[in-house]
Amino acid sequence: MRRTTRRPWLLLAAPLLVIAALLLYPIYRVIYLSFHAYGLKEIISGVPRWIGLDNYKQVFSGSPGLPANYLWSIILPNTVVFAVITVVGTVVLGTLVALLLRALGPKWRSVIIGAMLIAWALPAVTGTYIWRWIFDPDAGIVRQALQGVGLLGPEGYNWFLDRLSFYAIAALNVIHHGYPFVALTIYAGLLTVPDDLYEAAALDGASAWKRFTSITLPILRPVFAVVTILSTIWNFKVFAQIYLMPGGDGSNPDVLNMGVWSYITGINQTNYGLGSAIAVLLTLVLLAITLVYLRLLFREDDLQ
Repeated sequence: MRRTTRRPWLLLAAPLLVIAALLLYPIYRVIYLSFHAYGLKEIISGVPRWIGLDNYKQVFSGSPGLPANYLWSIILPNTVVFAVITVVGTVVLGTLVALLLRALGPKWRSVIIGAMLIAWALPAVTGTYIWRWIFDPDAGIVRQALQGVGLLGPEGYNWFLDRLSFYAIAALNVIHHGYPFVALTIYAGLLTVPDDLYEAAALDGASAWKRFTSITLPILRPVFAVVTILSTIWNFKVFAQIYLMPGGDGSNPDVLNMGVWSYITGINQTNYGLGSAIAVLLTLVLLAITLVYLRLLFREDDLQ
């Protein structure tokens, strides 16, 4: 009996060790550094200096050279509002595309799915440079189109300097890259909904919106919950789509989100303790979202 009990753990020992080495130790190290001053001086000496909660106090009260309310007025709005807008946009667009796929014939459905998979397969870095090229202030497609119809003068406009236009471009980038996953997941769920329900509702005079809210939405509620929570987790920790945009590398502090702020503070400014404190706070937010996701995923009434 004891031998049977040990066997699964022996089989899991190797992957658990790999997970511990690649995941648990880095998490422990980040938490450890967040309570220490760890800059170039400490790197050379090899001895971090314990400062307790000072790094966290700096995060909430304002880092050197930044406004006192930088976290509350810039970082959190950029992170939270951007995540909410992109999640809503991704889920809405993905749902509309999924409904379109269900209505199309096999030929056009295959064409659209193939195009979506290409967009989904593109690395975030590639997609970001494509959107940079589209909105390039000097020779971008958007500038040429607006100048062609007389909406923009010869002086042009730099979309990346303004906070709102910067994040509008980033939102287009994230939604374009994320909606194929949502569309294909919801489309797979739509295939499980019997056509008889829609036909009966149509005979009763229900509109398309009524059929969606009364049939599709209740039946696919677990699917919508999963894609929404996953999109929230991904969009809260967006990095490449912000960092690779002009100004997102730290030259424009007004456009940073929490993930990029942590990276710039820790890596670019070699303030690893403060950068680790920011990363810990972001991890706690993502952990809370993950717990909500797991709770929704394993609710018994959703699995039945």
